Amino acid sequence: MNLNEKNNEQIVEDIHVIDYTSEYECKIASADTMIFDTGRERELLNGQWHYAVDQLDAFLRGRWYKEKRFDDRGNTIPLDYSYDEWPVMNLPCCWNTEKNEYMLYEGSMVFTRKFYFKKKSNEKVFLKIGAANYICRVFLNKKYVGMHRGGNTPFFIDITDEILEDNRIIIQVDNTRRVEQVPTDNTDWFNYGGVYRDIALIRVPQVFIKDYQIGLVPDSTYSNISVKVKLSEKTNAVVTLSIAELDIFEEIKLQNGEGTLIFSANPELWSPNNPKLYKTVLKSGEDEATDYIGFREIRVEGRDIILNGEKIFLRGISCHEESVENGKALTNQERVQNMEIAKELGCNFMRLAHYPHDENSAILSDYEGMLLWEEIPVYWAVQFERDATFDDAKNQLQELIRRDYNRASVIIWSVGNENPDTDARFKFMTRLANITRLEDSTRMVSAACLVNFKNNAIEDRLIESLDIIGQNEYCGWYVPDFNSLTELFENSKPDKPVIITECGADALAHQHGSVDDKGTEECQANVYLLQTNTIKNISYIKGITPWILYDFRCPRRTSVIQNYYNRKGLLNPEKNYRKQAFYVLQKFYEEKKNSNH
Repeated sequence: MNLNEKNNEQIVEDIHVIDYTSEYECKIASADTMIFDTGRERELLNGQWHYAVDQLDAFLRGRWYKEKRFDDRGNTIPLDYSYDEWPVMNLPCCWNTEKNEYMLYEGSMVFTRKFYFKKKSNEKVFLKIGAANYICRVFLNKKYVGMHRGGNTPFFIDITDEILEDNRIIIQVDNTRRVEQVPTDNTDWFNYGGVYRDIALIRVPQVFIKDYQIGLVPDSTYSNISVKVKLSEKTNAVVTLSIAELDIFEEIKLQNGEGTLIFSANPELWSPNNPKLYKTVLKSGEDEATDYIGFREIRVEGRDIILNGEKIFLRGISCHEESVENGKALTNQERVQNMEIAKELGCNFMRLAHYPHDENSAILSDYEGMLLWEEIPVYWAVQFERDATFDDAKNQLQELIRRDYNRASVIIWSVGNENPDTDARFKFMTRLANITRLEDSTRMVSAACLVNFKNNAIEDRLIESLDIIGQNEYCGWYVPDFNSLTELFENSKPDKPVIITECGADALAHQHGSVDDKGTEECQANVYLLQTNTIKNISYIKGITPWILYDFRCPRRTSVIQNYYNRKGLLNPEKNYRKQAFYVLQKFYEEKKNSNH
């Protein structure tokens, strides 16, 4: 709006101003505003919230959060909202699964509730939202307090100065698909909306432990532990670390609020067969941070993946974060169920696709001994030329790495999936790979790449920036001639390990026919049999994560077999029926396990 427009006495801001979101493009929560919260006490705001569908963004346009009920002369103003009379929805949740009429809704919803809070003296209070898809803006006691982009990573807002004893909080969430976002407006999964992970209040002292990273030094001695600490203030201090089970008590001297210490220890090594965790306690002044840590080393040596000095074959499966009942808002019981099914299949490895899953998935994997590939949704054709899109992807990557750095189960960071090898994409993804190594030099970097269809080979310029090559191929399905898979492997001479990150075929549960009848269990099982028989003879393939553990919703798949689902799952959407291909892969993994590869 130019100056003349501002002076136009006819303008009514909530109906005439086009750029109504610019005033909320500040106080942006990001990786740099994250705090270490693992093991901290929290007060959940989960439960009943009043809500309203707001497809025209009337809440933002009209600044409803100010609750202006009177004009300058004291006259009452008509209101277009009534917070406490709105219907209620239990958060966290995906609104798509709450009511049938919201199933395909994309846009804005507004959530609000009141809560009582007794703040103690000399403490800070942070609001944590585990994930809200995709843009989330937060208002507390008639003030805008912050916003976040990215629908799968947690964010933190310092609300110390705004929180009172009696409070009204408002969360506005917008899951509109936009071409400039990460992911973009076209994906192969369902675009769930909502605040679908925990909402929590976290109390910390005035000076607190902001970041805490610990793990084995990757020197193959398995006897040196590195710990990095960052405080909320740039002050000199001494922080103590204790690991009682190892008889360790160390002091870390911080300069300007940061410090690193490497010390000797002899921990029992964490592995899928021995998921040993140690309780670690970090203390700084009045603050204390606790985490349960597994110590292990993962690296690449030539074409091999080495875990704790031994070669390992990653018997994996890809998995979306979804259930029929709850969408992306999985319960912990559903996460446990997914891992139990993967273990029944014979997996020691899961690819959490195509975005960061709930942090409890990695915590559970630490306890259960499941290795993980974690990924950000740089998916298909994002706007690689756009700086703001890169910044979005970078922030999501940093939020993921900083959230899960201490998780022994996480061994691979993936910077994307199925992007064409253009110059802009090469620059974009290479920068992400470099940032990953700056954030974490102890794990491997990968991406799920496309086949070079012209040469039918594993070829992608990005490979030079990766430690492990992730390769998606659908020979026997999208590429009908299965002989092309043998040719693909013969045409490829990678000098580093390859994980087949996607392969498979659709099958509707209980749909039967011949192996050539697309969409039948027999066809899917035959594709798996051909794949596993071929892969086992290729020396540079060190793992596979077939697509996918269970069927999941997808609006772009409309055939009578699909019915708005991707049917490549080894299980049906309800996860109570195993298709024939499940047992083919299970048998292959049993053979791999017994062969010690």
